[in-house]
Amino acid sequence: MILHPGILALLSGSVITLLVMLAASWLGIKIFFHWDINSSSEKQLLLERKTWLVSTLLNYALGFQIFSAILFIFTADDIHRLFVGAMCATGALNANLVGWLVLLTKGILLFAATFWVVLNRLDQRTEDCPLVRPKYLALVLMTPLVALDLYLQWRYFSGLQPEVITSCCGSLFSAEGESVASDLVGMPVNQAMLLFFSIVGGYLAILFSCTVFKAAVLRHLLFITSVLMFFISIGAVISFLSLYIYQMPSHHCPFDMLQANYNYIGYPLYAGLFVATLYGMLPGICQPLRKYESLRQEIDVIEKRWLWSAMAGMLVFLTISCWQMLFGSFKLLGY
Repeated sequence: MILHPGILALLSGSVITLLVMLAASWLGIKIFFHWDINSSSEKQLLLERKTWLVSTLLNYALGFQIFSAILFIFTADDIHRLFVGAMCATGALNANLVGWLVLLTKGILLFAATFWVVLNRLDQRTEDCPLVRPKYLALVLMTPLVALDLYLQWRYFSGLQPEVITSCCGSLFSAEGESVASDLVGMPVNQAMLLFFSIVGGYLAILFSCTVFKAAVLRHLLFITSVLMFFISIGAVISFLSLYIYQMPSHHCPFDMLQANYNYIGYPLYAGLFVATLYGMLPGICQPLRKYESLRQEIDVIEKRWLWSAMAGMLVFLTISCWQMLFGSFKLLGY
C-alpha cells in the first residue's frame, strides 16, 4: 500500500516540507529576537539575506502543502478499489478513521499555507518588510501542524488493511445515522436551499459593496460571511446540490463527483468554492495591516484583484453546482 505513487509523493513531500519548516522556524526564532530593520550591522544583513532565501524555499514547500490537499483526496479516491465495500474516497477514509483527521488537518493547512504565501508576497513588495516578524512567528506556530499532518498520514496509510470490509457513502451520508452528515442529509431541501442561497446572496452583495466602498466594516463583514458561506456551501453540497449533480434523489456523497464517471466535476467545483472563500477572507485579514504605510499602498493596489477573484470563484462554484438544478430534467419534487 505504501508503494502507491500518490502515497509515496505525499509522504516524501511532507517530510521535505517539514524539514524546510524546521529550518525556517529556527530562523524565525532568531528573527524574533534579533531583527532590526533600522540596523546596518552584519548580523542584520545576514538575517535579511537568509529571509529572502528561506522565503523562496517556503513558497515551494507551502505550495506543496496546498497541492497535497488535492493529491490526498485524489489518492484516497484512487485506492478505494482496493477495499471491499468502498466505491469512492469515503470508503477509503472509513477503512482507517485516521484518514478523516488527515483530511481535516490538510484542510486547515490548505488555508494557512495559502494565506502565508499571499502575505509573504505582499510583504516582499515593500521596502521595509513590516511583516517579517509576524510571518516567521506564524511559521513557528504552523510547523507542529505540518508535523502532525505527516504523522497522521503515516498512521493512516500504514494502517490500511485491504482485507478489511469498509462502509461507503451509502451508509455515512444517509438520514438514518447519528452524525452531522446524517443531519445534513435529513434536512428539508427547502430549508437547505433557503439557507444556502441567502448566505450566497449576502456574500455577493457584501463582495460587490467592497468593490465600491472602502469601509473597513465591510471587509470584516465579508470575512465573517466568507467563513459562514464556506461551511454552509459544503453542507449544501451534501444536502441537495449533489442530488442534482448525480440526478439521484438519495445520493448525497461529496466525493463521487471527483471521479471520471462525473467528468471530475468536483475538482473545479471545490476549487471555485476555495477561491471564493480565500479571496473573500483576505481583505478582512489585511485590514489591520493598513496601519503600515507601505502595506496600505500595496493592499490598495491588489485588493480589487482579490475581490474580483472571489467573484469569479463564486461564479464557477454556482455555475457548476446549480446548472443541473436550473436546466436539467431532474427535479426534487416532494422533498
